[in-house]
Amino acid sequence: MEDINVNGTLIWYYYICKREVWLMSRSITGDQDNKYMDIGRFIHESSYSRDKKEISIGNIKIDILKKNKGNVLIGEVKKSSKYEESAKMQLAYYLYKLKEYGVEGQGVLMFPKERKRVEIVLDEDMINKIKYVEKEILKLIYDEYPLLPKKTRYCRNCAYSEFCWS
Repeated sequence: MEDINVNGTLIWYYYICKREVWLMSRSITGDQDNKYMDIGRFIHESSYSRDKKEISIGNIKIDILKKNKGNVLIGEVKKSSKYEESAKMQLAYYLYKLKEYGVEGQGVLMFPKERKRVEIVLDEDMINKIKYVEKEILKLIYDEYPLLPKKTRYCRNCAYSEFCWS
């Protein structure tokens, strides 16, 4: 298996489903016709149209990048705050990676459907969590087999449910 880099998507899914992290790391994609994926894509594409979107830097892809009073502000657009903790860690990961490149920034989670914004500040506690999660993700994806499926509250709408429950 080729060398795999941790990215924001894997950070996001680590907090939702570790089995899905393993599947994604092998380029196994979920049901692309899943209505929840369609809704998420639509919200992502149609929200914040005046901002610069989808900026790739190394192995991260930032939804929104802009200057705010001389500071770098990165934004992550999400369909719902239901996954706020995973979104927070994904955005913190982006801030951490930018910091490694010498760029200090601030982050904001955006939930346009709910008209909600949550500011994220990278602190030492978050950096330690990110370093820990990166190691845990690498352990997961270098395992020969995925974890056994485990029913959670997220399974009902999951695009990968066929890989677990068929």
